[in-house]
Amino acid sequence: MGLEGKTALITGAAQGIGKNIALFLAKMGADIAICDINIEKLEETKKEVAALQRRCIASQVNVVHFKESSWMVSRVIEEFSHLDILVNNAGVTRDMLLLRMKEEDWDIVMEINLKGTFNFTKAAVKYMSKQKAGKIVNIASVIGEMGNAGQANYSASKAGIIGFTKSIAREFASRNINVNAVAPGFIETEMTSAMTDAAKEEMSKLIPLVRMGNPEDVSRAVYFLVSEASSYITGQVINVNGGLYM
Repeated sequence: MGLEGKTALITGAAQGIGKNIALFLAKMGADIAICDINIEKLEETKKEVAALQRRCIASQVNVVHFKESSWMVSRVIEEFSHLDILVNNAGVTRDMLLLRMKEEDWDIVMEINLKGTFNFTKAAVKYMSKQKAGKIVNIASVIGEMGNAGQANYSASKAGIIGFTKSIAREFASRNINVNAVAPGFIETEMTSAMTDAAKEEMSKLIPLVRMGNPEDVSRAVYFLVSEASSYITGQVINVNGGLYM
């Protein structure tokens, strides 16, 4: 069940869920490659991974650009000789009611969340296909399944990730590449820290488990999907939302 001898690449790993996933997989024995646009916080993640006695490389990458994404994957191959796990986590929000939403707010969310997932997956499966082995986990969202007022762009991008996940799972199953998604609910991260305590309390009342999740709740699901325990699971969406959406 451990990940010794495996190499994992996580996008958007400077903070929040991405950082927690990187550290969790390192604790499970994987060597780690991380990228993000925020190089200062990314270096902090790298130091924490190194403290776990795992090899780690970190690079500033804008997932919007395929050239940069492809370069990052190539760097992983150069450093580790193989890429076993890809976690597409990089994402942003630009919340606004549709009639007030600017075109650029729509574009940046779709480019980072959905196109970024496309870019890294396309770059990674080139190598995973040659290995005839690989695990890809795309971070979707409960909002991509149930929608939410003021988040049309975010919801569309995450729903797109779910459809993308299922299609790529079908394309590469014959190459022994498992492709799944994890759809977190409301998780305590920097992204939700802007919510007031009152808003968090009201949200918790809608969740059957009566609490918001934490990043490690998501990391455990990701770990399951990249471990050998999930070898016969592909094209699935694992909901980590406390029962908010069933």
